[in-house]
Amino acid sequence: MHGLNPEGRVYLQPTTALLYAHALARGEGRLAEGGPLCVDTGKYTGRSPQDKFVVQEPGSESRIWWGKVNQPLSELHFDGLREKVVAYLDAHDLYVVDAFAGADEAHRVSVRVITDRPYHALFAKTMFIEPTAEELEDFEPDALVLHAPAVEAEPDEDGTRSGTFIVLHPGRTEVLVGGTFYAGEIKKSIFTVMNDRLPLEGVFPMHCSANVDARGRVAIFFGLSGTGKTTLSADPDRSLIGDDEHGWGDNGIFNIEGGCYAKVIRLSPEAEPEIYRTTRTFGTILENVVVDENGMLDLDDASKTENTRAAYKLEQIANALPSKQAGHPSAVIMLTADAFGILPPIARLTRAQAMFYFLSGYTAKVAGTEIGVTEPQATFSTCFGAPFLPQEPAVYARMLGEKLDAHPHATVWLVNTGWTGGPFGEGHRMPISATRALLRAALDEGLRSVEYRTDPVFGFEVPVSAPGVDRGLLDPRSTWRDPDAYDRKARELARMVRDNFEQFADSAGDAVASAGPRV
Repeated sequence: MHGLNPEGRVYLQPTTALLYAHALARGEGRLAEGGPLCVDTGKYTGRSPQDKFVVQEPGSESRIWWGKVNQPLSELHFDGLREKVVAYLDAHDLYVVDAFAGADEAHRVSVRVITDRPYHALFAKTMFIEPTAEELEDFEPDALVLHAPAVEAEPDEDGTRSGTFIVLHPGRTEVLVGGTFYAGEIKKSIFTVMNDRLPLEGVFPMHCSANVDARGRVAIFFGLSGTGKTTLSADPDRSLIGDDEHGWGDNGIFNIEGGCYAKVIRLSPEAEPEIYRTTRTFGTILENVVVDENGMLDLDDASKTENTRAAYKLEQIANALPSKQAGHPSAVIMLTADAFGILPPIARLTRAQAMFYFLSGYTAKVAGTEIGVTEPQATFSTCFGAPFLPQEPAVYARMLGEKLDAHPHATVWLVNTGWTGGPFGEGHRMPISATRALLRAALDEGLRSVEYRTDPVFGFEVPVSAPGVDRGLLDPRSTWRDPDAYDRKARELARMVRDNFEQFADSAGDAVASAGPRV
C-alpha cells in the first residue's frame, strides 16, 4: 500500500468513537464537558508557510508560481523525505481515512490520509467529505497525504529550511507532512491540490465561505483567516454551503470540504450561537483551547495561542445545506481586516475595482494564524489566499473576471471587518452587529436604492446610510478624533496598496490598474 509495509495494526476508515478512545488512551487528548476532544498542537499552533515546498518536476514545473509561496524542492529530496516518513509510519499503528474533496462529483478528488495519530485521522475524517459505504467499495485515491508529525527533516540533507516540512508533489499528487502537529496543514495541503487541479478543469477555486437564502441567492465571502469568513457565513437566516474553500463551476458554487475549521478565541454564545454550540458537542476537535481539571472550557483564555480552533462537521450547523452546492453568486464579498482603520465598513466595487482588490488581497494577518504573528499586521495576500496558490495569481484573477462577465447580476462588495475610529491600538474592532446589518442589507438588495458617495482616495462607492447602522460609522474619517491624521494615514495606505499592485500592473491591464486608489 503506497510503499508502506506497516508492522503495527492498520485501522481502515476508523469511527469517531474509536479515534476518541485511542486519542484518550494515548494521552493525546482530553474529553471536555459536552463531548469535544481537546488537543494541544505543541510548538506549532498555526501554519508554517515558510516550510511549504512544491516538488520541481517536469509535468508541472511550467505552471507553478515559484517563489516564497511555492519553494522548489528536488525530486531527490522528496524521495529522501518520503523514505523517512514511510520508515516511521511502518513502525507504528496506522489510521487510514478515505474521503473526498469537492462536493461536485464532476470535479471531486479522492483523498487518502495515512497517519499514526488518531486525532489527526479524526481531523481528516471531519474536514473532508465522507464517502458512502457503496463509494468506499471501489475507492481509489487520487491524492495521498502521508502524515508523520513526529518526523523531522535534516535541512542540510533534505533541502528544507527547518525540521518542519509540508511538501506537495504535483505529478504524483502526494503530500508529505512532518515536524508539525498543527492539523490545519492537512486541509490546506489538499486545498493547494484543488487550487492546482480545478483551473485545469475550468473551475475557479476560491478561498471563501458561502451561503444561500431561501430564494436561491448565493453569497460568497473571500478573506484570509480571521477576517470573518466562518462567522459571517453562519447566518441563521441563510443556509450554509461552507466556511472556507469552494469551487465555482458551470453549475454554480460547491464546497470543497465536509467540515468547518473555526477560530474560537473569545467566541460569543450571543453573537455566534451556532459555532459556540459546536464547542460543546461530541465529534468536535478543539485545538489549543484551555480546559480545566473538571473538563470545563475557557474560550477566552489565549495563553496557548490566539489561534484556538474548532473542527466540526458542516452538519453540526443547523442550517447547513446538505448538498454543499448551490447556484451562481448574486453577491461577491471581499473581507478585509483593515488594521489602519481607514476603509469604510462596506463599499460597492465596479468590475475593474473588484479585479484590483482581488489581486491586491489587502488585509491584516491576525494574531496566531501564522508562526510569529502576535498582533495584526498589514499585509497583501493576492487573491485573498496567496499561501494556497500553486499557480500564478493572474490565473485566478482571470477566472474571477470571466465569472463576473458571465454573471453581470453579481454585485461585488468590499467589507472591512477590521478597525474603525483609528488604527490598531487606538481604534476598536468594527462592531459585528454593524457588519451583519450591512451584509443583510446588501444581500437583500436593501442597499440598491440608498444614496452613495465616492471615496475621494480609494474611488469606490460608499453608502451614505444603511438600515440599522449608525451613519457616522459609514464615514470612517468622522470616527477619528483627528481628521487630519485620518487623511495622512489614508494616503499612506493608498500608497501601500498602489506600490503593492505594481507587480500585477502589466498582467492586469490598464483598466484594472487604474481602478485603484488615487495617490
